[in-house]
Amino acid sequence: MSAESRKWMKFRIATLLVFFLVLFIALGSRAFQLQILSGKELKALANRQHTQILLLQPERGIIFDRNGEKMAATIMVDSVCADPSKIENPGEVAERLAAILQMDKTVLQKKLSGTKNFCWLARRIAPEQANLVQGLDDDGIFIVKEPKRYYPGGELAGHLIGFVGMDATGLEGLELRYDRYLKGTPEKLIWTRDAKGKRLYPRVERPESPQKENYNLVLTIDNRIQHMVESHLKAAVKDKGAKGGFAIVMDPRTGEILALANELGFDPNRLSEVNPATGKNKAITDCFDPGSTFKPFLVAGALEEGVVKETDLFNCENGNYAIADRVIHEAQHKRHGVLSLHDILKYSSNIGSVKVSEKLGKEKFDQYIRKFGFGAKTGIDLPGETPGLLRPVEKWTRVDAATIAFGQGISVTAIQLITALSSVANQGVLMKPFIVRGLMDRQGNIVQAYHPTVVRRVVSPDTAKRLTAILTDVVGMEDGTGKHARIVNVAVAGKTGTSQKFDFARHSYSTERVKTSFMGFFPSENPQIAILVVLDEPQRDRWGGVAAAPVFKNIGEQLLTCFRTNIRRNPEPVEEKSLGDGMKVKLVSVPAPLAGRTGAETDDTRVPNFRGMTIREVLKRSKENGFEVRIVGSGWATSQRPAAGMSAPEDRLCFVTFGMGS
Repeated sequence: MSAESRKWMKFRIATLLVFFLVLFIALGSRAFQLQILSGKELKALANRQHTQILLLQPERGIIFDRNGEKMAATIMVDSVCADPSKIENPGEVAERLAAILQMDKTVLQKKLSGTKNFCWLARRIAPEQANLVQGLDDDGIFIVKEPKRYYPGGELAGHLIGFVGMDATGLEGLELRYDRYLKGTPEKLIWTRDAKGKRLYPRVERPESPQKENYNLVLTIDNRIQHMVESHLKAAVKDKGAKGGFAIVMDPRTGEILALANELGFDPNRLSEVNPATGKNKAITDCFDPGSTFKPFLVAGALEEGVVKETDLFNCENGNYAIADRVIHEAQHKRHGVLSLHDILKYSSNIGSVKVSEKLGKEKFDQYIRKFGFGAKTGIDLPGETPGLLRPVEKWTRVDAATIAFGQGISVTAIQLITALSSVANQGVLMKPFIVRGLMDRQGNIVQAYHPTVVRRVVSPDTAKRLTAILTDVVGMEDGTGKHARIVNVAVAGKTGTSQKFDFARHSYSTERVKTSFMGFFPSENPQIAILVVLDEPQRDRWGGVAAAPVFKNIGEQLLTCFRTNIRRNPEPVEEKSLGDGMKVKLVSVPAPLAGRTGAETDDTRVPNFRGMTIREVLKRSKENGFEVRIVGSGWATSQRPAAGMSAPEDRLCFVTFGMGS
């Protein structure tokens, strides 16, 4: 080979090497770009082409009453989805689906003709409809399971429990207030397609690190008492031709709400029939002038300050008392002469109350109004609570101070009224009202317990006792305004109220539209139950003593006869015992422990009181006192053996039973 040929050959080889080198670099660069620089984007694109993801809400936590009865639960139901890209004849499929789902064919056809690869067609359909849809055998139509909230009691405690929306998010009531605890982390339902685009069987992908476990709620509500209260309230509203009403049953010692009823009610299972006005929890959201139910709080302040005594006499001006440009009258055109402080409450004298407020002074009166909790939210764990309306005392005129004395010119809520009254029953100590006793995990373990909370001392025990004695005569004496609230063999303390509603069109108080009320507690010597009943605009018997007081009586009597409380004998709290039907004594049980211990409780020669505590609290307390415990069940400690206060056994061993009862 000539030199020139060899030279040419070397040139060609060099050229090929350069070409392959450039080609290798180009391919390497492209591979680097595809796999490294654009890898995530291309992978996501491929996933979008071959996979389809739908977020499904998990089952919400269950809401239990204090006895473990379900008040809200979740069931799995069928929903219909579609992949329009896989439907060859949208019109024909829409026609067949319309007949099954009872939907408009045009609406379905529009959805099935879309460009998206997913759309909802019908949510939470009946099982028989789901079977017919599956019978279509169309690759573009499929069924998925999703949770649906179910309320076993229907209307029972509807305003209290609330409801959820289509996306399983709480919208009202406890469902809204505790949504973040009830609602879990969504799961992914993933469909994979093969190279030909055929949809493969879906799989569920659970979150790698869920935000947190969702919990069940355990309420202070007793659904049996709730049902009973709702029944009596509904009957009263119908009998009196009232516009509506509400009632609350509360344990004054702890602040636990045992029942909270609104009428007119609604069924959260049938949301389409619920209008915003009906869905409001008016016992929490609505403000109204309290009328004469406000008088006991004025008297409490006056007694506490020592400006009056029960026997002090007041000239009630024979039914007419002029203040500035206003004349104060007694209700029902009554004419009282000289009345004692005791009789001012017994006869519910407006003028007498004005005279008491003048002795107390508006600044002190305002202080006690606020100490009893009016003008501020109680802090109850329900959404939508309003603080009422209480103007600054600096803006009170003399007429304002007079009218507020008998509950006109100030607005309160029902929960404020029952909470304030309960402080009188609780020896002058105001408790924070609450609905939820605790959060429970899926294994039945209490992860968060809510104990009674002391807000403040409002009046001394002596003042509370003296006021209770007067309120007991309001009900117990034959000429007392609350005589229709009497319960046989049980001393009841209470107060009637009738308040005129303000007519904004006329800029004056209406004489036709009123709210009638009765609030009370029993037994007077050892209060365990407080009840408030309010009827809105009754057309018959438009006075608290004859409209609302009998409802209080009916509720109280049924509590005593049906729930085995032993209140008539005023016992000390005793160990919970099982009844033959599986029910247990509830209303006289020892409440959850408050801060601070008595000397007897810290005596290491005696068995500690574990009742009302969580397992964690029992273990801590037993360790502190040198006891060994055996745990049975889960929830709160409901009974123990040996009983609290007994001499410690030699082995210092105690058996503690836990449950969701009191």
